[in-house]
Amino acid sequence: MTTRYAVFLRGVNVGGVNLKMADVAAAFRDAGFDEVKTLLASGNIVLSSSSKATTVRTKAEAALRESFGYDAWVLVYPADELRAISADFPFEREVDGHHSYVTFVSDADVLDELAALTPTSGEAMQQGHGVLYWQVARGNTLASVISKTMAKKRYKSSTTTRNLRTVEKVLAAV
Repeated sequence: MTTRYAVFLRGVNVGGVNLKMADVAAAFRDAGFDEVKTLLASGNIVLSSSSKATTVRTKAEAALRESFGYDAWVLVYPADELRAISADFPFEREVDGHHSYVTFVSDADVLDELAALTPTSGEAMQQGHGVLYWQVARGNTLASVISKTMAKKRYKSSTTTRNLRTVEKVLAAV
């Protein structure tokens, strides 16, 4: 049985790792994935595979490392799981002057650590199933406790954040 997946690349086209999404799509097709489509330039891919999510993650990371020579990390979600994550967003989705985010976390201990942080003023956080939902005033994202914490090396292999609008665009493509 083939499953549609959303694949989120960590840290591309923002911090020194610059990839052309067409090249990423080609690397994923070469790795055996079907119906590969990239969205935006921030490392959002949808694809089909008969493999389980953990295998898709391993194969995708290996394809990126082999093709582009960097220490690649990805997080992978079946379309149904991503739909549930979006539907469970606990705050008002669109708030004037704020950004709504979903931080995807593959390590349960890391998720618990992030959920235990004390939000700064103007920042709201809530733990979900495998994710941390958060909302922050525009202009304060990089100064937020979440952003500062996730910039640390310990979190890079198991987290990636997407704006809720980006999540919706990915869902529309799966």
